[in-house]
Amino acid sequence: MEKDPANLEYLRKQNVADLVDGAIQELVKEKPTDARPWLAEYFDYPPHGLARGVKKLEGWIQLGCGDKPYNCPEKEATFAPDGVSPAELPDLSQHNNFMTEFLREHKDVYAKLKDRKTPNGVTLAQCIKTGMDNKGHPHIKTVGLTAGDEESYEVFKELFDPIIDARHGGYGPEAKQPTDLDLSKVSTTDMDPDGKYVETTRVRTGRSLRGFKLPPTIGFEERRRLEALCVKGLANMGADLKGDYFPLHGSHSYSAKPNGMSEEKEKELRAMGNLFQEPDSTLLLASGMGRHWPDGRGVFHNDSKNLFVWVGEEDHLRIVSMQRDKNMKETFGRFVRACEEVQKVLKTEGSDFMHNDHLGWVLTCPSNLGTGLRAGTMVNLPLMSARSDWKDALKKMRLQARGTAGVDSASSGGKWDISNADRIGKSEVELVNMVIDGVAQLIKWEKLLEAGKTDDVDKAIAAM
Repeated sequence: MEKDPANLEYLRKQNVADLVDGAIQELVKEKPTDARPWLAEYFDYPPHGLARGVKKLEGWIQLGCGDKPYNCPEKEATFAPDGVSPAELPDLSQHNNFMTEFLREHKDVYAKLKDRKTPNGVTLAQCIKTGMDNKGHPHIKTVGLTAGDEESYEVFKELFDPIIDARHGGYGPEAKQPTDLDLSKVSTTDMDPDGKYVETTRVRTGRSLRGFKLPPTIGFEERRRLEALCVKGLANMGADLKGDYFPLHGSHSYSAKPNGMSEEKEKELRAMGNLFQEPDSTLLLASGMGRHWPDGRGVFHNDSKNLFVWVGEEDHLRIVSMQRDKNMKETFGRFVRACEEVQKVLKTEGSDFMHNDHLGWVLTCPSNLGTGLRAGTMVNLPLMSARSDWKDALKKMRLQARGTAGVDSASSGGKWDISNADRIGKSEVELVNMVIDGVAQLIKWEKLLEAGKTDDVDKAIAAM
């Protein structure tokens, strides 16, 4: 086709000029033996097909990455693929999650809610599908419930409220969630005066944008509009927050990078632990979070690479501030400023973050409501963590310990990721201070154990 200005203008107006150009660049780069089938596969893309990268995955994963709701007999994940709640509640005797536990005892609630829809058309079946399709593990209890949009928490409150209460160990429907991002109130305690125990500090949370469905039910074009607005807010950040956005490799949704990030960038982010990949669990696939993968998703990071924002994963935004030292206040401050800068742009565009006085920051999974915040520090505590009362001490301090590889992983040489156990009921500042003061105390006990003063630690923990 000749480069006729009218033709080029047509391609630009249709917003496909960059996509066509990107396809040609990839074609020339790969130089396949037969270009025609290669191009046909290249354009076989969501919502009408599957992305090239997805086709390399196992079939049961592919089923959740197209346009249709997850329906996989192989994984026994076949509940309500049409999004319509069946007339009768299925057998839940073999299930183990908060949602099915509640419905087993309250079948009347299912009958009451099964035909309801939110103003956006989200159904009860869509919210409970992940818990219905995944029976769970006898010793690992998941929530089994996701919100399809902000209104789900109100339209289906007879189900969400008791599950939120149970999951968070007591948070009733009349409870109020405090929100406090005032940096001046952050503890001045030095967690590690000797500078030899704390390696890193990190603060992360999610944010949802008002006016869009949440990831389990968001549509193809709606996700693209969401991505565009998120990137506009992130690109507005300056000074130490200034950075760039990298769509997932293979995504065609962002015109500035029509084929997504390069494979080299993908390897770099993966090596840093700051890249998310396609859903590889039926929990996520059944919820609907893998649809149209990888379109409309990506990673922003600032030039200093101590602020990362995931766009379009399990929440609209997942914001992570981190640094390789003990300065939690500085880490938290960067996180707060990033949230504020993005929120300014959202408000000028007629949107905002989802938030209310009861649930706090509204996110996809009820487990992350409230602050949704996890403030953590990687700290070396080989002697403390070897004690038989290690987990009991953490529980009393409202802290939790993860291994060096994340949730449910083992420690490496006594190194632990210590973070707040609570998400809801306390403010952001309260949770950050609990981590700062708690880790400072743990380090004091570690030093006493190093000095052979085991009795002093025994007495202190017993007195808690």
